[in-house]
Amino acid sequence: MAEDKKFKRVILKLSGEAMAGAKGFGIDPETVYSLAKQIKEVTNEGIEVAVVNGGGNIWRGLSGYNKGMDRATADYMGMLATVINSLALQDSLENLGVPSRVQVAIEMRQIAEPYIRRRAVRHLEKARVVIFAAGTGNPYFSTDTTAALRAAEIEADAILMAKKGVDGVYDSDPAKNPDAKKFDKLDYIEVIQRKLSVMDSTAISLCMDNKIPIVVFNIDEPGNILKAAKGEEIGTLVGGNL
Repeated sequence: MAEDKKFKRVILKLSGEAMAGAKGFGIDPETVYSLAKQIKEVTNEGIEVAVVNGGGNIWRGLSGYNKGMDRATADYMGMLATVINSLALQDSLENLGVPSRVQVAIEMRQIAEPYIRRRAVRHLEKARVVIFAAGTGNPYFSTDTTAALRAAEIEADAILMAKKGVDGVYDSDPAKNPDAKKFDKLDYIEVIQRKLSVMDSTAISLCMDNKIPIVVFNIDEPGNILKAAKGEEIGTLVGGNL
């Protein structure tokens, strides 16, 4: 076990787009397999890992809502998209010999366990990767909020916020502004006040209330998940005392 690791238990927040690879839509098996290998690297260090997937590579609830669809219906469709992503990740983990469990906030017992906090914690203690799917089970809440809520419930030491195409938090969009300034550390309240694109305000508030640090880093660089999990200086740290 590595001597320099600072986190015992983490939640890895993956966007749906991270599952799509270069295609940008759907699921790319090679990309998912690569993510699973990186997660295995973390578990090999004795760090407990839970995962929350987004579903934007299959369905983004707000896009349906913005085109006239009922918001609750659109959000439930998004929750089902996260289940598809979670099953794909579980399959890759199991192929690598990493025991894993998918726990869903909406009951579908033929394919996944219902979310039960104590059972999730027990799985983690037994070195199983737990993948939390179907969001919180309620519309109007994002998967960012799911990550913050589950992190508080299972007493995770940090949320590892994997971003695609960006290596941290900036004061403006670095793709549009070449002079955008990258932050190494930020307070929760500053993220909210400046409306920085880390997580939505509900999720940030939950992290602030429960003092859960957030590490924002680039998922495109292999090995970054392990670096973030070991507490190395990478990306941007929001909150915490590291």
